[in-house]
Amino acid sequence: VQLQASGGGLVQPGGSLRLSCAASGFTLNNYAITWSRQAPGKEREGVSCISAVGTIYYGDSVKGRFTISRDVDQKTVYLQMNSLKPEDTAVYYCAASSRVILSALGSPSSYDNWGQGTLVTVSS
Repeated sequence: VQLQASGGGLVQPGGSLRLSCAASGFTLNNYAITWSRQAPGKEREGVSCISAVGTIYYGDSVKGRFTISRDVDQKTVYLQMNSLKPEDTAVYYCAASSRVILSALGSPSSYDNWGQGTLVTVSS
């Protein structure tokens, strides 16, 4: 199982970014995928997740602004981030697991295969 996150960068408040998580070594729609983030001095938090059967989770702080999607043919999971705020600044990671229960979909501890992160900085 390998995951490669990309698409981070510097963006002004109110702007948009799309993150990509390229998956290899496994069948994407047999795994749950999470986008989690970690800001300096803070714990890692689940931002948005999609289960193997397509159930979607959003953290309260990103509801209505972020959208997760999955392209099984391209083996990629996307995170479209709109109306970005300075508090969205963090390193964003994608991770996968084949054994996530739906009630724990949003918990980073449910995932055991992590890619490297991509830094998102929201600043004017």
